[in-house]
Amino acid sequence: MSVHQAGKRVSVPDLRRMKAVGKVVMLTAYTKPMAQLLDPHCDVLLVGDSLGMVVYGMDSTLGVSLDTMIAHTQAVMRGSSHAMVMLDMPFGSYQECKEQAYRNCARALAESGCQALKLEGGAELVETVAFLAARGIPVMPHIGLMPQRVNEMGGFRAQGREADAAEKWIAIARQFESAGAFGLLIEGTVEPVARAVTEAVSVIVIGIGASPACDGQVLVTEDVIGMFNDFQPRFAKRYADVGAEVTKAAAAYAADVRSGAFPALEHCFGVKR
Repeated sequence: MSVHQAGKRVSVPDLRRMKAVGKVVMLTAYTKPMAQLLDPHCDVLLVGDSLGMVVYGMDSTLGVSLDTMIAHTQAVMRGSSHAMVMLDMPFGSYQECKEQAYRNCARALAESGCQALKLEGGAELVETVAFLAARGIPVMPHIGLMPQRVNEMGGFRAQGREADAAEKWIAIARQFESAGAFGLLIEGTVEPVARAVTEAVSVIVIGIGASPACDGQVLVTEDVIGMFNDFQPRFAKRYADVGAEVTKAAAAYAADVRSGAFPALEHCFGVKR
């Protein structure tokens, strides 16, 4: 259901209203061409720090810089006009103190042109979120499984299995809500806990590997379209096999070049037709 004015980007107020009227559709985008393809179908395009692993082949997201995030977000902004664009603040850019967070978040918004920012953290981040929200920076905290804490968590393991998990994450979610966060993203958390968090707050809750009860869903686009054939997350559904088509096209091109079938004269300049 549309909750925003035609011809304008989805806004923070639009997303707030979607808690009551419809599901939020979010996918990752790191480049202009991908943004152009996804933009008509999404409410939010997330420029995730997952680009460190997806685009650059890193083992985790920890090596991604703020400069890199801004550059990719600028590209996504150029390729979109409908969806809100959200930048994922990278590791080390906001954890030191709320003043550091403000400087880097203000820079990210100003230089990238995006409409909102995502930050990973728990209770220790509440004061920072309040500081940012009070200064006009739209923030979506990321709770549950937090990839930037992969070393602390001992890997990418599902969260929320302890007996008091629901109570713990509901308390944190409510603190973020009171601090002024316009929404939450919950990742890799057992379904009953993610459902309980979604029902406990009035802000939108976006899930990834969480619960169908969440107010919206996000996935890494490359998982959705089958660009990784060596690994498929349990929580991701594959809707296409683009990777196989790319391989097929590359093989056909290579065969044509080696046989001399490409280029033909029709692909050359200065040839009369």
